[in-house]
Amino acid sequence: PCHYYKDDEVIAVASERVPLMTGFGVEADQIHEVRPGHILVVKKDGTFLEEPFIKAGKRSSCTFERIYFSRGNDPDIYRERKALGAALCPQILEAIHYDLDHAVFSFIPNTAEVAYFGMMESLRLLRRQEVKKQILQAAEAGTITAELLDSLIMSNWPLGEKVAIKDAKLRTFISQEKGRKELVSHIYDVSYGTVREGVDTLVCIDDSIVRGTTLRRSILKMLSRLKPKKIIIASTAPQIRYPDCYGIDMSELQRFVAFDAAVTLLKEQGRENILAEVYEACQKQLQLPPTEQTNVVKKIYDSLSLAGITGKISQLITPSIPHWSGEVEVIFQGIDSLHRALPNHSGDWYFTGNYPTPGGFQVLNKAYVNYYQKQEGRSY
Repeated sequence: PCHYYKDDEVIAVASERVPLMTGFGVEADQIHEVRPGHILVVKKDGTFLEEPFIKAGKRSSCTFERIYFSRGNDPDIYRERKALGAALCPQILEAIHYDLDHAVFSFIPNTAEVAYFGMMESLRLLRRQEVKKQILQAAEAGTITAELLDSLIMSNWPLGEKVAIKDAKLRTFISQEKGRKELVSHIYDVSYGTVREGVDTLVCIDDSIVRGTTLRRSILKMLSRLKPKKIIIASTAPQIRYPDCYGIDMSELQRFVAFDAAVTLLKEQGRENILAEVYEACQKQLQLPPTEQTNVVKKIYDSLSLAGITGKISQLITPSIPHWSGEVEVIFQGIDSLHRALPNHSGDWYFTGNYPTPGGFQVLNKAYVNYYQKQEGRSY
């Protein structure tokens, strides 16, 4: 993305519009986005022009950027992240067996806070609708009493707490792998007493789960200090299964916990032949021009169920904790609900493997060959 603001005195460009809105004190509609296939040229005398330099293809704006990287105070991104949190509610309610009396809701990391607000707003709306339905049924049956109203109105209400405290403005996602564990342990702590030990299920919303290492090595160990009955991590992003090559350096398949889970399942089921078949197919693909290459890695995921991969991810990220024996469950956003929440951003190649350009498929095939040959490093 590329945005710009201009007036009689300045022209300024940024990847996001909020810094321009704040810096120049202007409204969102005064910020312009450079159109697809166009280039913005600014000359030394201050004149500028926005003109086409290549034929624009089908627009496929990145969803992961909206979920994680972009500033959450952009008006559109704020609404989108709230919608992502709300979209998880049906899965969350099913996971806690609709028992809101024994659940505590929170978020980690701080970038998931806006989605948390959307989740809580939706949970409370759903609860109000259920209470209304039961009151109307009681009214029709003539069985409304003060005790019944107290039971319906005062109980089973979504409880939100700030269970994790971040003390520094640091981002663990973009830190070096070897330093991430130490980094998390220094910047996070828990709010003791917010969860009833052995009674409450702790539901924490996260913006995305990429590697799973931060959860396994640090966050879940930290949250376990509260000793909940169960911990549920709800990801506003779907399972990240495929590499990126368009601006975010995530091109090593073996780094993704979803890929690790799929490979582990195939090995456990004695179906390692699928991994070898995909390797041979990727090698053949790389002999073709980029415009003719396709996603043959999909075969790995297509041979397994979504629930099976999710369950294995839950196992892989669960650390060994001597003082806590509770269960960990992971919930992921669905692809359809992702697109409903972000209607103007269809780029979902991280999750579906549907790359918008031929180069994406080439990087994917190279990434799998590197994985199979145990080679580390970028795949582009």
